[in-house]
Amino acid sequence: MCRLLGVVTREPVPLKESLAEDLAPFLAMACEHCDGWGIASVTPDATVASVKEPVRADTSDRFERTVSELTTDAALLHLRMASPQFPVVLGNTHPFGDQRMAFAHNGDFSPADCLDPVIGGELLTTAEGDTDSERFYLGIRLRIDDGMEPPKAMAAAAADIRALAPGFASLNCLLLTPDALYAYTSHDPHSDVIRRRGAGYFALSYRTDADAVVIASTGWSQNPPTWSALPEGHVLEVRRGDLATVVHDG
Repeated sequence: MCRLLGVVTREPVPLKESLAEDLAPFLAMACEHCDGWGIASVTPDATVASVKEPVRADTSDRFERTVSELTTDAALLHLRMASPQFPVVLGNTHPFGDQRMAFAHNGDFSPADCLDPVIGGELLTTAEGDTDSERFYLGIRLRIDDGMEPPKAMAAAAADIRALAPGFASLNCLLLTPDALYAYTSHDPHSDVIRRRGAGYFALSYRTDADAVVIASTGWSQNPPTWSALPEGHVLEVRRGDLATVVHDG
């Protein structure tokens, strides 16, 4: 399983500053989630840019340079723990996307190709790798390209997975666009992962203050009232600029 971290700030600030409380405990999990890292951010010209490597984040000079030098008002970070069937290569490293959006997933579903008939051959040719996570992204991308708003697109792609995949652990994910950062949470409470890790393992929580909103997977103290849990099956939208925060029913 992977770990997710996202942030939206009122003004562009260095990533190490906007995540000052959370970056160190997040990075500490790279000892286990050691199969790659990725960072996507909104650029000054309102496009999305990504940097990623199929290597352990806490030993990567490039990761350190990126978090030290990157100034932005919206970003997502991902630490990968690869499923055994998917090689540790750049094409399977999150986030997935392009200048219009970036997507990162924490979880798995099988078979990985269950969404292929929904996605269609033309869009599948754009895949960088062969993971279930990238197909989840393409399922969302298909709907956004057809005019659906991101929260509905995320929930609809997740509903397709639940309908078509005999098994899934978690569909937790972050989606970054030039307009907002979105988080979705859904998991199988009876999965092997939950039996091993505990009932709260796939929780997604968010913290709001006057100048920033942070969204995170579990792994360090995220207690109320400072942190709020994103309800199961819902989408959190955090808009750039005014930090307006909306929880959408999935």
